Amino acid sequence: MTVESVRPLGAEAPELREPPLAGGGIPLLGHGWKLARDPLTFMSRLREHGDVVRLRLGPKTVYAVTTPDLTGALALSPDFKIDGPLWESLEGLLGKEGVATANGPRHRRQRRTIQPAFRLDAIPAYGPIMEEEAHALAERWQPGQTVECTSESFRVAVRIAARCLLRGDYMDERAERLCAALAVVFRGMYRRMVVPLGPLYRLPLPANREFNRALADLHLLVDEIVAERRASGQRPDDLLTALLEAKDENGDPIGEQEIHDQVVAILTPGSETVASTIMWLLHVLAEHPEHADRVCAEVESVTGGGRPVAFEDVRKLTHTNNVVVEAMRLRPAVWILTRRAVTDTELGGYRIPAGADIVYSPYAIQRDARSYAQNLEFDPDRWLPERAKDVPKYAMSPFSVGNRKCPSDHFSMAQLTLITAALAGRYRFEQVEGSDDATRIGITLRPGRLLLRPVAR
Repeated sequence: MTVESVRPLGAEAPELREPPLAGGGIPLLGHGWKLARDPLTFMSRLREHGDVVRLRLGPKTVYAVTTPDLTGALALSPDFKIDGPLWESLEGLLGKEGVATANGPRHRRQRRTIQPAFRLDAIPAYGPIMEEEAHALAERWQPGQTVECTSESFRVAVRIAARCLLRGDYMDERAERLCAALAVVFRGMYRRMVVPLGPLYRLPLPANREFNRALADLHLLVDEIVAERRASGQRPDDLLTALLEAKDENGDPIGEQEIHDQVVAILTPGSETVASTIMWLLHVLAEHPEHADRVCAEVESVTGGGRPVAFEDVRKLTHTNNVVVEAMRLRPAVWILTRRAVTDTELGGYRIPAGADIVYSPYAIQRDARSYAQNLEFDPDRWLPERAKDVPKYAMSPFSVGNRKCPSDHFSMAQLTLITAALAGRYRFEQVEGSDDATRIGITLRPGRLLLRPVAR
């Protein structure tokens, strides 16, 4: 499947099919009930019904794409834009003026503003901060004591993002607030996406009040960060300064709402996805001690065993990197994505009407037995060059592709690899009584309540 095969309907367009309707819908809620109850299983089985499948979410028809090549075509085609149930639910958090939800010229301008902070040649400047935070995390934990992985993962993710991109040095308390608020907000946003009950979410019910409080605290946190920078009069060479000095298409300073939404997009989704991935990596180190031992041996080989692992070692840590990639394959933080058709078009020979919402699941794509041998096994060696070439194109795109590719991919991979190396080089991990490693499903995936005991090597 190529991008060229996704083209608007015209006089020479072939006869197109209507996608099949998935089974299991119920009156009024359609397939939203299954997406709310067991969404990972539901999305993973849709490919059995076709490459493109129709779903009902309440009164709305949504098209689910189930194959790697069609998700790649979807992401690369100008016939589809960032929109749909996921992004509509996220607008309460991300706003309409940030890079995550913008389209067209505004999105291109915003990418130009933030891209320099994430260029490959800019990442080494963040190395000392990443090193400091990774080793501070390892040193803070004590052998034999229980580690609450949710708060610890958020703390390090927020601190790295804040110190590297926003030059914020006072983020511990805010990291705790961000952790608590995002757990409530992302869970509530997912419910609003798959069970669109509209006015019912505005009733003063306890769950709605909790959601609104958490959302308000997130926006207050961002306002505090921006206000502190303005009051300081400082202009460090960081992403926040770039936003405060950015110009719009007319050469005027961008508005306060856009600055706010851009900082939200930098701090909240990035921290949520990185923190969730750290949690799954900690789970991997506990569940697969043989790979934790291999990471430790690799760290000792690269460093000579006489010094802590450093940012400059990251490119040499090939097995550690493969552990990170395999963890993201099996447990992607972002497991569901949506797009919207901007014109009557086709996808895989199926008719897609203008305005239709498209949904697909990286979780389902990345676990599909048609793409991966022993698809449910944790096997970092599948990313060795001689084996990785057998993975179909777009079957593993953790940072997306095209003009919506996450600009912080190298930044995120560097910190994830360094944190994994620093922790595995120092400890073995085991789950303790009361730990809950079941998947907590919201707009992102993370363990329910992962409790680990570090054991000194």
